[in-house]
Amino acid sequence: MASSGRSRRKVSARTPPTTPSRFRVLFYGTPEFALPTLEALLRHHDVVGVVTQPDRPAHRGRRVTPPPVKIKALAAGLPVVQPARLRDPEWPARLAEFRADVAVVVAFGQILPKAVLQVPARGSIN
Repeated sequence: MASSGRSRRKVSARTPPTTPSRFRVLFYGTPEFALPTLEALLRHHDVVGVVTQPDRPAHRGRRVTPPPVKIKALAAGLPVVQPARLRDPEWPARLAEFRADVAVVVAFGQILPKAVLQVPARGSIN
């Protein structure tokens, strides 16, 4: 049988899987839908902060209620910011203080301005 000239590399069952780098992640999210992503990031990366919508009135009594992402973030000991408008000019500088490598956005509830998306060193994922 003729060889194709390619060598096939055998991978031993003992070869440990490569571990991807842990990134410093700034997470943007608000509803319960965003929680599985936040939980996965907490397991595999360094979540340095959470950006979520402000607490709002909810349910029958219109009691001011924190978003589910805020509740999870505080339980995990993460810093939380709740900007009313990310278009306000002070936010890019305030978000830069987290020194995030990447931002991950899941059901945040605001359109993120270009200046905010460009804050993380390696970019943002929506």
